[in-house]
Amino acid sequence: MKDIINVIGISGSLRKNSVNRGLLRTAQEVLPDDMVLEMYELTNIPLYNEDLMATGIPEAVKEFKAKIAAADALLIATPEYNYSIPGFLKNAIDWASRPPKESPLNDKPIAIMGAGGIMGTSRAQAHLRQVAVFTNMHPLNKPEVQVQRAWEKFDAEGNLTDEQTRESVRHLLVALDAWTRRLKGC
Repeated sequence: MKDIINVIGISGSLRKNSVNRGLLRTAQEVLPDDMVLEMYELTNIPLYNEDLMATGIPEAVKEFKAKIAAADALLIATPEYNYSIPGFLKNAIDWASRPPKESPLNDKPIAIMGAGGIMGTSRAQAHLRQVAVFTNMHPLNKPEVQVQRAWEKFDAEGNLTDEQTRESVRHLLVALDAWTRRLKGC
């Protein structure tokens, strides 16, 4: 029997009925049998400020970093804001990356997906991959899940209604499972 792969799911949207949260809920429904996905909320993480860090790392940041450290991999579902990732998502990654030598992001496998407009979230995903270079995360290259025209594939509560997209999310998780095991040497 294979070891369980523990994944932390992070939404790049704060909206309750976000389609990107819907992608993460879908991921929980289509997980491989040897994978567990825990969703993590970024709402309590303060704005990054080195003065604040000098007085002690905030408890919400300590908790976030501990969750990342305990996970085998990350799954981020992000919208695209102004051709990039949302500021609060970047902020959380900035906190988790400090100090660099102690960052739980180092060597962490990551899968990225997103739902958005005509181009999906291609530019946001590209920017998140750039951030992964500095933080030394290891993004899964394929398959890509860039849900275009999300308004046609989700209901008003942010639930995925499109079976082809559901299957794409399932394939991404199967690939993340294999990628994580490969990087861990399992």
